Amino acid sequence: MNGTSTDARAVRARADALGLPDDEFRDDRDAAIVWSTLVEPGDRVAGAAIAQWGARGALDRARRGDAEGGRLVGDAVWSAALRRWGPRWDAATLRDTVELAARAGAGLLTPVDAGWPRSLGDLGAHAPVALWVRGDASALAAEPSIAIVGARAATAYGEAAAAEVAGDLAARGVIIVSGAAWGIDGVAHRAAFGVGGRTVAVLAGGVDKVYPSGHTELIEAAMAAGGAVAAEVPCGAAPTKWRFLQRNRLIAALGAATVVVEAGWRSGSLNTAGHASALGRPLGAVPGPITSVIWVLSRG
Repeated sequence: MNGTSTDARAVRARADALGLPDDEFRDDRDAAIVWSTLVEPGDRVAGAAIAQWGARGALDRARRGDAEGGRLVGDAVWSAALRRWGPRWDAATLRDTVELAARAGAGLLTPVDAGWPRSLGDLGAHAPVALWVRGDASALAAEPSIAIVGARAATAYGEAAAAEVAGDLAARGVIIVSGAAWGIDGVAHRAAFGVGGRTVAVLAGGVDKVYPSGHTELIEAAMAAGGAVAAEVPCGAAPTKWRFLQRNRLIAALGAATVVVEAGWRSGSLNTAGHASALGRPLGAVPGPITSVIWVLSRG
């Protein structure tokens, strides 16, 4: 694995050395492995606790069941989080998760790594505790980057527009960030590496299994061209509706701007646009021609 993330073999060695729930954690990287299996994406309590005590310190307090949540969390909220995380404290699950990562060639990128995308810090307490990455991890922090998302049921016009935008940007060295979905996402990824550019796919499930599976070859080609696929949930984790919505905040944060192509009124793409707006990122749109069914539905 390229980039500065801990590679798969090193991640497995770290996990083998951890004996949950009794051992102390050696450093923040050890803690990040565990946090990624312990919490759901965007967990504000975990983010605030890590900001307050550091990844290792917060995890040690959680393991011991310390009742005090401190200034940034509060005792009641902290206690509720401990109960929520409790069922996930399992050494066998941790080892199985990391074994899956090793088999997939996935490494771990953490906020203490030099290659961590600093733009994710704009998410505050909702920033990911770590990212599992396949491909070239340096693509995640490379600049400039633009997020391009849009309709799964895109029109030929929308796909052509997305391909033109993504291809032109990628040819100029811009990293294209998207979510590997059908429609506009797939077109954006394909157009980027098609012109020799780089692209980053952010998944809602583990990076060991691309979703949708029909885009597996697409993502492999993107990685071969110097791109990467990333997720904050560990290998083996399934994509869920909540994880898709939380994944969108990462796409918005990784891009210096977001372009939405033919998004429906209730689409995940507009959710991504909402995150981008909340982060103060510039927004662009290709709404589609006025004869487009998607455009008519979005207006209705």
